[in-house]
Parts: sequence; structure tokens; C-alpha cells
Amino acid sequence: MTADDAGSGTAEEREVLDAAAPDGAVRDTGARESAAAETPDDEDQPDPIALRLEQLILGAERRYTPFQAARSAGVSVELATRFWRAMGFADIGQAKALTEADVLALRRLSGLVEAGLLSEPMAIQVARSTGQTTARLADWQIDSFLEGLTDPQETGMTRTEIAYPLVELLLPELEEFLVYVYRRQLAAATGRVVQAADDVEMVDRRLAVGFADLVSFTRLTRRLEEEELGELVEAFETTAADLVAAHGGRLIKTLGDEVLYAADDAGIAAEIALRLIETLTHDETMPELRVGIAFGTVTTRMGDVFGTTVNLASRLTSIAPKNAVLVDGAFAEELSRTGEAPVSEAEAAEAAAAAEKEGEEPPSYRFALQPMWQRPVRGLGVVEPWLLSRRA
Repeated sequence: MTADDAGSGTAEEREVLDAAAPDGAVRDTGARESAAAETPDDEDQPDPIALRLEQLILGAERRYTPFQAARSAGVSVELATRFWRAMGFADIGQAKALTEADVLALRRLSGLVEAGLLSEPMAIQVARSTGQTTARLADWQIDSFLEGLTDPQETGMTRTEIAYPLVELLLPELEEFLVYVYRRQLAAATGRVVQAADDVEMVDRRLAVGFADLVSFTRLTRRLEEEELGELVEAFETTAADLVAAHGGRLIKTLGDEVLYAADDAGIAAEIALRLIETLTHDETMPELRVGIAFGTVTTRMGDVFGTTVNLASRLTSIAPKNAVLVDGAFAEELSRTGEAPVSEAEAAEAAAAAEKEGEEPPSYRFALQPMWQRPVRGLGVVEPWLLSRRA
């Protein structure tokens, strides 16, 4: 049976398809496809130029319904639907909207499962993580530069007509760059895993986790125009991403007025936090910032971090003073253990006096820690935050 013949299928196959299709979706029956082909609804037909753009980007034209694509790839409709949804695409009933590339993607994922390289849940997770990441990347690229580049320059030409040659030129370059960055990031992530002490540490690791939050952002949203607000958020995210990367941390995610980052080393996390505040303080267009950092066991999943340590960092951020950094006791202890900060100023003075007496150089500390009042934190009990600053 060819892929095109698969649309009818056996009675049993049609029952599977009907069960898998969402409520209200068009079922794939030969009679309905024929009727649809004979009486096309002009309103449902894709714009010809938009269709040309899609074919340019995908490198193939629409050929398969989801049922036909699944049959051609040798997978069940149910599994194909799960992969499709995991990648972030809406159900399309049985419209003929899939290409050879979609079939190949199904074959590859199912082939990894059949070969035992991935379990089925892991393959779904791969599809989901890839879909979520690339969806945001695609939206950002369109919003940031493609829309601006495709403003009509000539009377009578639509934005889409101007977009086609630009996409034709940009697509191969962006695709190559995406693969390059992905390989670089994969190499860095693999290196961190290889250096982990044991298998448990690969999933549940001890990390410093920091939240940086813009103060009074909600009021700003009411005062600024949409374009101004977008520029402010982009400037904040760009500044945060650059500083986190430059000092050896990892940007986990951005949430508009808030960024979440992580670092293997407490000193790196502390430096990033203070640099963020110092940088934004000198920018008159930026609101004030507050940062909370915690150190402890963190569970990593799909590039995100979870656990009590993350929750504590978030709570510390919410109670931090403006343009200040609050850290938890475990983070303060880690800075002291690594010699980045003294346990107390009294201990630092004693160490300096002892070194001077022996004719040695006194200990050099990068950071200072000041204990704050203990306070209850919702869901986490009583904590004793420490105020982090640079040591004079």
C-alpha cells in the first residue's frame, strides 16, 4: 500500500483513527475527502503566497494527512499524534497538511525507540523540549527582525511578497547557525554531566540558583506604551543573559520581569547577582532590581530546575530590599567554605591580625555577608537570610 492509498485503510484502522482524533476533528474517510475535494471552501484554503513561504521553509509541499503520514512512517496514529502534540502543534484533524519531512521525523523518533536508544516516554520528552525551545526561538526571530525587514517598500507589494526572497536568503544561514549553537551547548552540557561525581548527581545536583526580579514591574506595565515595555524587557533579558554567560552561569529561563539562573559555584552565582545590580543601577531606563540566591540540591528536567532550593531562592527574591541580594544560610556557608567570604567580620579581623603577626598576607575575601533577622517564609518555615555585598 502506498502512502496515498493509506487514507482509506481497513475498517479496524478507521476505528483506531476515529478513537485517536479529537472531538470535532474531521475523520479521514474516503467519502469525506472526495466530497471536500469536489467542493472546496475558498475561506479554508491557505493563502497562495503563505503556502509558497511554508513550502520554502519546510522544503516540501503538503502531501499527507496525519493518518497517511503515520502509516508511511510505520507508526501508530496514536503515537504520531502524541509526537505531534509534544512538539507543540495543534490537532489538524485529517487535513492534507504534512510533508515528507514530517514522515521522516516520525521515522527517526520511532526508530530511536525501536533500537532501544530511547524509551517511548523519553522520545516524547525529546519532542516536547525541542518543540518548546524552537517555538520560542522562531517567535523571537520573527518578532525581532523579520517583521521589520518585511515592511512593504514598494506600492502594491504585500509584506508576504517581500518576505519570500528574504526568507530564501536567511533560512540556510540561520539553520547552519542554529546547528552550530546547538552542538556547542550540547558539548557544554555533556561536559558538565561527565564531570559529575556520580549518577545521582547528574539528575539531583547541588547548585546555586538565583532569581533576579525587576521591582514595581506591574506599575510599569500600566505606565509605559507597549513598544516601550517590550524594549525594556528585551534590554533586561539581554543584559541578564550576557552577564550570566560571561561569568560562567547558565540562564535557565526568562519570565519578562524576572530571570532564573544557576551556577555550579557559589562564587560565580554571587558575582553574577552583584554585577546585575551594579549594571542596572547605572542604567536610568531600568527599574530597581532585587536578587535572591539559594544553594542546595536541585532536580533538573528538560533544561529547567525544580525543588526546595529553587522555591527558597524565589521567596528570598520577594523579600529582598531594592538593589540588594539576599542568600540563604547554605549559600553563605558555601561561600565561607570556599574562602570567598568570611564567616563573620570578627573572624576576618582575627585572621588578618594573626597573618600580620606571622608576617604573612591576610586572607583576601571577595564578598561580605551580613546576617539578617530570621523570618517565616511561606511553605518553607523560618529562614535566616544573609545580605550579600562586595567586601570593601
